[in-house]
Amino acid sequence: MKKIFYLLVFSCMILSSCEKALDEPAQGVVSGDDLSTPENIDKMVIAAYSALGNDHYTSPYSSMWPYGSVRGGDTYKGGDGPGDLSEFHLFETFSLNRPDNALLDQLWFRLYIGVGRANDALIKMDAVAESAYPNKVQRQAELRFLRGHFYFLLKILFKYVPYIDQNTKKADYATISNKALSNDALWTKIADDFRAAAKDLPVDQGDQGRVSKNAAKAYLAKVLLYQAYVQGENNSVSGIDAAKLNEVNTLCDEVIASGKFSLNTDYASNFLSAGDNKPESVFAIQYSKDDGTPKGRLDYGHALNYPMNQEYGCCGFNIPSHDLINAYKTDLNGLPLFTTYNNTDAAAALDFQTSSFDPRLDHTVAKPGAPFKYKPAFVFQRSWARAPAIYDAFASMKEAVLPDDPSFQKVPPFIGSSKNWAVIRYADVLLWKAEALIELNRPFEAVPLINQLRSRANASKTLLKNASGNATSNYNIQLYQPGVNCNWTPEYARQALRFERRLEFATEGYHFFDLVRWGMASQTMNAYFNIEKSRVAHLGDARFTAGRDEYFPIPLNQINFSGGVYKQNNGW
Repeated sequence: MKKIFYLLVFSCMILSSCEKALDEPAQGVVSGDDLSTPENIDKMVIAAYSALGNDHYTSPYSSMWPYGSVRGGDTYKGGDGPGDLSEFHLFETFSLNRPDNALLDQLWFRLYIGVGRANDALIKMDAVAESAYPNKVQRQAELRFLRGHFYFLLKILFKYVPYIDQNTKKADYATISNKALSNDALWTKIADDFRAAAKDLPVDQGDQGRVSKNAAKAYLAKVLLYQAYVQGENNSVSGIDAAKLNEVNTLCDEVIASGKFSLNTDYASNFLSAGDNKPESVFAIQYSKDDGTPKGRLDYGHALNYPMNQEYGCCGFNIPSHDLINAYKTDLNGLPLFTTYNNTDAAAALDFQTSSFDPRLDHTVAKPGAPFKYKPAFVFQRSWARAPAIYDAFASMKEAVLPDDPSFQKVPPFIGSSKNWAVIRYADVLLWKAEALIELNRPFEAVPLINQLRSRANASKTLLKNASGNATSNYNIQLYQPGVNCNWTPEYARQALRFERRLEFATEGYHFFDLVRWGMASQTMNAYFNIEKSRVAHLGDARFTAGRDEYFPIPLNQINFSGGVYKQNNGW
C-alpha cells in the first residue's frame, strides 16, 4: 500500500486550550508555545497538506464536480432525484439557487479552514530562526502554495472573498471586507503566493505529495490565465491581457522544458490507482488506506459517485449528460462536430456504432452493456443506475475504482478509495500554452500542442474492449491538419482548443469555470438547457442569468457573521 507522508495526527494539532477541571494537565491539548518548535511546526505543515483532501461528500472541493461539472453541463447531479442533496439540484438549475443554501456556507467554511491552517503554520514559522529550522524557507514556500490553492478555489467559486494572510492580526479579521480588494487585485494576491512558492521550492521533493517548483510554476500559469480575461462587475469579459498571456506561455515553456513531465502513454493511467504519481501528474491530492486509522484517509469527495450494483451500493451521483456524451462524436475526418454534435442523440439511442467517437468517451462514461472501468467481465447494466427515469442510466468513471482494486474501501453505505486525484495534469499545461498562443494571435503554434492530446487519445484504445475483444464504440479520432482537413483560422483554433479542454477534462470538475473565464457561460448554458430539458425533466426550471450566475452568492450566514462587512455579489 502506498505510504502517504502527511497523515494528520489530530491529537497534536489542537490549537486552543481549555480550563482545567482537574489538577492533572489536560490530555491531548497543545499550547501555542509547544507548537513553536521546528518539529511541531512541521506537523502544522502536514496539517495544512491534510486540508487538501479533508472535504466531505456534501461539500467536495478536492474534486469540484458539483460546481464545475454539474453546473457546466458535463453531468447531471444524479442521486435519487432532485430532493436528494437538493442543494446540488439548486446549483444545477441556477434559477432556484439562493444565498442561504447551507452547503455553500459549508463549502466556504471548509476552504477557509485550509487557508487558516496555512496561515497558522506561517505565523509560527516566522518566529523561528532559519538556523534552528533549516527547512524554513522551503516549508514557507509549500504553505504559500497550499494557501494559494485554497484561495484559487474560493476565487473561482465566489469571485470576491476576504483576503487574510499570516500578517493579518486576528483582531482585524472582522473588519476585512470581501470587497477590500478589486477583482484584479485579489488575483494578484493569489498569484503572489505561487510566485513565492516557485522561487523557493526545490525541483524535486523527497516525499511524494509535497509540492515542487514546477508545480508552483504550473499553478501560477493557471492563475494568470484566469486573470488575463478581464472581467467587469457584471462578470462579462471586456478584454484579454496580452502581458499575462505571454507570462503564461513562458511559465508553461519552463515546465515543459524541465523534462519532469510527459503525457501518460495511455489516457487510462490518469484514472487508475496504478497510475498514481506517474509523469503526467503535476499536482495531485494523495490519499491512503491501511495507515493505522480506522478507515484510512480516503477520497470522500467522490463517495457518492459510484453505481448502485451490489459490488458498490451507493449512490449514483455525477451522471454524464446526453450533451456531453454526444460531444464525443467525430466527423468523417475524425474531428469534433463543434456545432452539430447534438443534432442526433446517440445517448438516447445507445447507438455508439453508427456515428464515430473520440475514444475518451469510454474512459469517461459508463454505458449500459459496456465494460465498467476496463474490466470486460464487469459490464455496466441499466439496473446499476439509481434513478434512470430521471437521470438516465450512465455513470462517471474517472473517479471510480474497481471493487477488487487495492485502493478500494467501503465505508458503508458509501465508497472510498486511496487513488490520487489530480488537480493539475501535464495535459493542462499543454492546453494552457495552446490557449495563450491562440489568444496572442499565434494559432498555428497551438496545433502541435493540441495534437499531442489527440494523438494520445488515438493510442488509448487498448483497454476499450468488450469480452469478445471488440471495440466498445466505433472510434475515429484524427489530428488537426490545417489546410488539409480543417481551415485553421483564429476562430476555428479557439473552438478546437475549447472543445479539446472539454473532452480531455470532462467530469473532472472545471468545465464551468472555463466557460466563465471565456465569457461564454450564459450563452453555453442556456443553449444547453434549451435542448437538454427536452431529454430530462429535472431541468425544467433551469435558467442561467447573465451577470449573476457566473459566481455563487456570498453565503448569507457569512454576511450575517461579518455584521454586514461582507457585500453580496452582483445580481444576488
